[in-house]
Amino acid sequence: MEKLTKKEEELMQILWNVKKAFVKDIVSEYPEPKPHYNTISSLIRVLQEKEVVGFNAFGNTYEYFPLLKKEAYRKIYMKEIVSNYFDNSFSSAVAAFVKDEHLDEEEVNELIKLIKSK
Repeated sequence: MEKLTKKEEELMQILWNVKKAFVKDIVSEYPEPKPHYNTISSLIRVLQEKEVVGFNAFGNTYEYFPLLKKEAYRKIYMKEIVSNYFDNSFSSAVAAFVKDEHLDEEEVNELIKLIKSK
């Protein structure tokens, strides 16, 4: 699967949150300034071609829903980030988050627990 563009990711975030929506409902979820209806309609068609969005037809109106699960996309995206920025080393990626994100003790302990459970 090819990586989604920033605009496609924004739209998918909305669909993942609302589960199902008509174009007008998707537009209403955007912050101001809201994109034009036709822009979102075109973007939806691109996502349909990429087979990440499906639809139910109600006459000449369509209700859209995500075919791509957020967790599946996150996995693909994270692998790409680790590959491109951390030389395929998940431990380097985690180390960078620990160093750069100023994790508090609770978050560090949560990471340790997750690592030990594997």
